[in-house]
Amino acid sequence: MSVFVARQAILNRRQNVVAYELLFRDSDKNYFPEISDGQATARLIMENQLNLGTRHITSGKKALINIGPESLKLDLCAFLPCKDVVIELLETIEPTDDNYELCRDLFHSNYKLALDDFVYTPQWERFLKLVNLIKFDIRQTPLPEIAQVVKKLKKHKRIKILAEKIETPEEFELAYKMGFDYFQGYYFAKPTMLKQNDIDYNYALVIAIYAEVMKPNPDISVISGLFELDAALAYKLLRLINSGVFPIKSQISSLKQALVYLGQERLKKFVSLIVTAYTVKSKPAELMKMCVVHARFCELIAAQISKQQKGEAFLTGLFSLLDAILDQPMSLLVNKLPFPDDIKAALQGEKNTLHYILETVKAYESGSWWALEQAVLLINIDSKLLPNIYKQAVDWADSYKNIT
Repeated sequence: MSVFVARQAILNRRQNVVAYELLFRDSDKNYFPEISDGQATARLIMENQLNLGTRHITSGKKALINIGPESLKLDLCAFLPCKDVVIELLETIEPTDDNYELCRDLFHSNYKLALDDFVYTPQWERFLKLVNLIKFDIRQTPLPEIAQVVKKLKKHKRIKILAEKIETPEEFELAYKMGFDYFQGYYFAKPTMLKQNDIDYNYALVIAIYAEVMKPNPDISVISGLFELDAALAYKLLRLINSGVFPIKSQISSLKQALVYLGQERLKKFVSLIVTAYTVKSKPAELMKMCVVHARFCELIAAQISKQQKGEAFLTGLFSLLDAILDQPMSLLVNKLPFPDDIKAALQGEKNTLHYILETVKAYESGSWWALEQAVLLINIDSKLLPNIYKQAVDWADSYKNIT
C-alpha cells in the first residue's frame, strides 16, 4: 500500500535547513485529514518510523513530530528515538499537573521538547525548564504583540525560539531582528509531499494478539505464533527492535526472541500503537499468504537437514518477498532489520544453507523441476519428501483464514 507524509523545512538564522517538521497525510492531497491526534501520530510512527525511518525522510536531520493530548497520554513517544526527534507538544495540551508529569518523564528520558503555537500564561512557567524550543504562530500571535514575551524567553539560555508561518520578506526581517533562532513558513518552503510503499496487514490478527497480550499471564509462544502468520506484523516488530529506540545487545534470530527482548509492557504498547493507528480491518493480500507459506516451508525443510537453523529458516522464508511487497531493493530492507548475517546473506542471494533452502522452496513452488533437482542436491534432501512438506506448510498458513 502507499503511505504519505509531508515535511516542511525549518531554517536557522543563516537560512540553512536544520530540521523538518513531519506532518501526517493519508493521501496525496497535501492537507491534514479529519482524524484524532492520537491516530495521526500512531500512523505517522507506523508508516514512517517503523518503515524506512524518520532519518530517511529528513535526510538525517532532526524531525519535529506533533504530539497532542491523546498521543501524550498513550505514550506514543516511546516508539520514537530521542536522538532523532523533537517532540512538538501541540497547543491543545493544557498545562495541568498530569501533563507536566508526562512531559517531565519525557525530559528525563532525553527527549527534546517544543511548545507549539505558544501563548504565554503563568501556568506554563514550570514547563519552561523542560523545553528546548518554543514556536510562535505569527498569524495567531503577530510579531509586534509578542515582543515582550520574546525578550523574557531570551533570558532562558537553553530555550530557542521559532517563528512559524512566515510568508513575506518583511516578516522574516522583523523576526530576525527580534532575535528568533529558527524560521518556518511558505516564504521559505511549503510542505513537500513524500510517498512510500508500506506493508498492509491483517487487522484481525492484531486483535487476536491484543487479546492475548492483555491477559494477566500472556503466552509468549501463542503471541509468537500469531506474529508468524503475518509478514507485515513481523516486519514492524523487527523494525521496532532495530529502530534506535532500544539498544540492541544481541542479534535477533527468531520472532520469539524478539518478543522476549521487547518485554511484556513494551509489547502491550506496541500492539496498542497498531490498534490506535488502524481501525479498519483489511484482508491479507495473496502475496502475504505466500510469505507465510514460504516461512513454514523453509522451516520444515530446515527441520530435516539443519534443525539448529529452523528459526532462521522461518525468517528467511517470511521475508523472502519483502522487496516485491515494498518495491525496494532487498539490500536496503535487510539492513534495517536486526538479522544475523546468514539471513541477510541468504535474502540477498549469497550462497549458504539458508539460501539453498529458499531456492528449493522457490523452485518447487514455481514448478521448475530441473532447478529443483539441482537445489535438493545442495541441501541433501530427497525431493520426494517435498510434496508432503509443502502440504503441511499450506495447511499451516490456512490457519490465517480461521482467525479472520
